[in-house]
Amino acid sequence: MLLVFSYSVYGQKKQPLLDVLSTLEYQFKVSFSYADQTIKGVMVTYDSKDELSSILNNIENQTGLKFNLLDDHFITVSTTKNNFSFQKLDEVVVSNILTKGIHKNKSGNITISPKSFGLLPGLIEPDILQTIQAIPGVLSVDETVSNINVRGGTHDQNLILYDGIKMYQSGHFFGLISAFNPYLTKHVEVIKNGTTARFGDGVSGVVDMQLLDNTNQDLNAGIGVNMITADGFAVIPLAKDTQLQLATRRSLTDVLTTPTYNQYFKRVFQDSDVTNNETYTTSKDAFRFSDIALKLLHDLSPKDKIRFTLLNIFNQLDFEETYNSDTSQNTSNQLTQQNRASSIQYKRDWNHQFTTNFSGYYTNYDLKSTDYDITNNQRLVQENKVIDNGFNLDANYKFTPLINVNTGLQFSQIAVSNIEEINTPLFKRNLRRVLRTFSAFAETELRTKNKKTVLKLGVRHNYFRKFNISITEPRLYLSHHFLKHFKAEITGEHKSQSTSQIIDFQNDFLGVEKRRWVLANNNTIPIQKSKQISLGLSFNKNKWLISTEGYYKLVDGITTRNQGFQNQYQYTNALGRYDVKGIDVLINKKIKDFSTWVSYSYSNNNNVFKALNQGQKFASNFDVQHQINFGSTYNWQQLKVAFGVNWHTGKPYTQPNAQNPILNNTINYQKPNSSRLDDYIRADLSSTYQFKLGQNKAEFGASIWNILNKENILNTYYTINNNEISKIENVSLGLTQNVSFRIWF
Repeated sequence: MLLVFSYSVYGQKKQPLLDVLSTLEYQFKVSFSYADQTIKGVMVTYDSKDELSSILNNIENQTGLKFNLLDDHFITVSTTKNNFSFQKLDEVVVSNILTKGIHKNKSGNITISPKSFGLLPGLIEPDILQTIQAIPGVLSVDETVSNINVRGGTHDQNLILYDGIKMYQSGHFFGLISAFNPYLTKHVEVIKNGTTARFGDGVSGVVDMQLLDNTNQDLNAGIGVNMITADGFAVIPLAKDTQLQLATRRSLTDVLTTPTYNQYFKRVFQDSDVTNNETYTTSKDAFRFSDIALKLLHDLSPKDKIRFTLLNIFNQLDFEETYNSDTSQNTSNQLTQQNRASSIQYKRDWNHQFTTNFSGYYTNYDLKSTDYDITNNQRLVQENKVIDNGFNLDANYKFTPLINVNTGLQFSQIAVSNIEEINTPLFKRNLRRVLRTFSAFAETELRTKNKKTVLKLGVRHNYFRKFNISITEPRLYLSHHFLKHFKAEITGEHKSQSTSQIIDFQNDFLGVEKRRWVLANNNTIPIQKSKQISLGLSFNKNKWLISTEGYYKLVDGITTRNQGFQNQYQYTNALGRYDVKGIDVLINKKIKDFSTWVSYSYSNNNNVFKALNQGQKFASNFDVQHQINFGSTYNWQQLKVAFGVNWHTGKPYTQPNAQNPILNNTINYQKPNSSRLDDYIRADLSSTYQFKLGQNKAEFGASIWNILNKENILNTYYTINNNEISKIENVSLGLTQNVSFRIWF
């Protein structure tokens, strides 16, 4: 379903400043940062033929606001009075890292603004989870957004939040496309360490997506189409202080077969029951996905706000299998994946110093497959279901412009069930666990008068009622500017999480989405705990940014089943830990309309399972030791071009013993993860061009992923059949073109 809205503006009349700033961003290739309350209700007139400096001076004279140029591309908007509503402005300390719309805030974290996003190689739209992989220390070992590794961690160790709601599904097309429509997203914060005490869960990283939260906007809408999906969004004022936001996207894959779809299908469904069965012939396969997001905003008063958010993410695969080309013997198989989420939030600004916020949330994840075996007349049904609900209450008090305190209480109840049903012989298993967690946190932020030093100290306390276990988690962030252009940072954290993903068998759920969520049971699946410390140094001058950060991370409580082993440990269940030592380096230079960067990451990631490998360390499945990313973007008027190269060393795998590969009809492996895949290399290119289509703004985009068509091996493992070993290799996405067209109303 596509939403189409249009409107016209006649004459030279006053317009909302919000709309004017959006137009100026597009016209002059700049980015504005402001607090919502700073520009709320402000109406201005301007002449679009004037230079940017003249326009800003004119707006300053009309409104009394102040425009502060941090560099050639980034401008903050402030009030002339240093009031409370403007305290968020100095959060951005380094603007437009890599490309427009990616910034570094005062807490040392990366923030992404999809609305003002520039361009990255291989992307023609602001795909949130693809974009964060351009950040040093963030990588996907299998090219998917459903397997993002932050500093050597597994994907399930990341806390992914959508307007405050924890998400258990992150990808469409089983990981090739982000499941989150970016066109209603105000900003995305990516945290690798030093997480705010307000966040629990996620022992590796945090991806916090926040939707637009300002009711004072005129009608704004857009539609777009590419070779995989069609989408639309709209921001609709319903009343003076009431607004409805809608965004929807649907795949074209079940009605239109494109070269892009063929490449995606080949990549995702390799090594699965869809394409991997020699006994059956697969036909009439149909794959579709969709998402719809809704947010209702209402300001009860200037001090009271209420917000309601809904999100539904859906994937479905259907295919038929025919036995020995006999069309009279065929069966339908199906795989569905869905994440439904909702939240309600009430915020009150009691005065310029004190704010309270209450929110309740509900999220429901459901993965289900039906697999028919014609030969044995057997039907296997598998289901993995997560229901997560709870509430948060927090308060923020600003003692002075330099001292801020945030405290809160949280409660969550998570129920996870795993169901298996077989009709012949009749078998049914339903494992269900429930865990309730009570949490409290407090955090204070201190800044010196010259704002050169920032200190954030936080502590979080979690009580897991079922196990009668309490865990206290300190958090730290300290930064100091010195010698004018240098900045030193120290970050540290303790974290824990009670949910994780495991693999029972590699062919579960048709071999497509084989991971299932489970809850900690304080026995075979413990609560995972992490400790991390990092030291960073950066230099920012004359459009040069050079930053380096060294870190050490230890995660305890992992199991062999959540590491995805496909060697001698594939069917074992042992407890262990991993530790990562690494360094992330970024060099970024801007020259007029060019932005060029190179990043390097080194990490040494090792597992220890006391019951395995004689308790000795061995390389983690996610031990990618060296990674280099190079990219360059060029903006000329309405044209944007981006080119990049991604290289990293291969991940570990385990080979059979060369002298005695088979022992007792099983594979006799070498030491675990003692071999490595060949190096991975991929070059990407993308370009967009914006133009006027009547009174509206339109954009055409084109991209090529893997322009060299390099066949990278992503995974290697071995199987045994009739006392013979077969080598299986999963390959990367080949040369893949995509084109898009988008129009804003």
